[in-house]
Amino acid sequence: MATTTSITTTYAGEFAGKYISAALLSGATIENGGIEVKPNVKYKEVVKKLATDAIVKDATCDFTDTSTVTLTERILQPEEFQVNLELCKKDFRSDWEAVQMGYSAYDNLPPAFSDFLIAHVAAKVAEKTEQTIWSGVNATEGEFDGLTTLMAADGDVNDVTTTATEFTSANIIDEIGKLVDTIPSAVYGKDDLHLYLPTGAFQKYIRALGGFASGGLGANGVDGKGSLWYGNQALSFEGIPVFMAPGMPADHMVGAQKSNLYFGTGLLADHNEVKILDMGELDGSQNVRVIMRYTAGVQYGIGSDVALYTLA
Repeated sequence: MATTTSITTTYAGEFAGKYISAALLSGATIENGGIEVKPNVKYKEVVKKLATDAIVKDATCDFTDTSTVTLTERILQPEEFQVNLELCKKDFRSDWEAVQMGYSAYDNLPPAFSDFLIAHVAAKVAEKTEQTIWSGVNATEGEFDGLTTLMAADGDVNDVTTTATEFTSANIIDEIGKLVDTIPSAVYGKDDLHLYLPTGAFQKYIRALGGFASGGLGANGVDGKGSLWYGNQALSFEGIPVFMAPGMPADHMVGAQKSNLYFGTGLLADHNEVKILDMGELDGSQNVRVIMRYTAGVQYGIGSDVALYTLA
């Protein structure tokens, strides 16, 4: 059964040559380097964790092996996903680009539409992957357990204590401060430590920096520019880079080292490869199939090095 196709345009004039889709979330966490990417994971990859007790002891004349070394592991196991669409070429013969399909009864999808469809499917997969990296739930179709899902179930992760029920421009600086205060001292100051904020919290932080005298920023904010100060530059909080993670749940924030967060997949190229198969030569039908297959999954290494903020 073909994918339901709804064409609501009327052919009255010349097509301008461009298709437009709704704005899509980009795969910001991967694209902007917010997570360690581990390609070529066919089935599983073991993330080893090493812990020791106090290894420095008072000196003696003898060798005394009094310390302990504990090796544990976490499993990074990407799951398989697919996109399967089926379109009937007959549905396009009365549309804007019918002439582009060719005059033969053995015609093709309009080339411009094919190109657009390939880009659209790849972008939709990037959007879904971004959301699932942070908030995915394995029981949900097309998702794996995301980072905040895994962290919430891990007793080793440092949970932030808060009574706030929403992020506002008036409280966001205090709430980010609570996240920073919960980051373990052994992690604080590391070069790759990041504060990961959902889009809403990130916006509130920008607005707060635009000027709140009660927040110690002055009435006119950064450089006295008020709400005009921000120009899409990188942000930080007390010297720690702030990373906008569009896929993160709106009520969460995370403090972690980039090197402690992992995205695993088979081939990175699979996330950009969309195949269009004309079924006419195989079964004589007028159907065209759109196919994409890829693997994806996330994991973190040491839970005790992570701080997880959740609104009350």
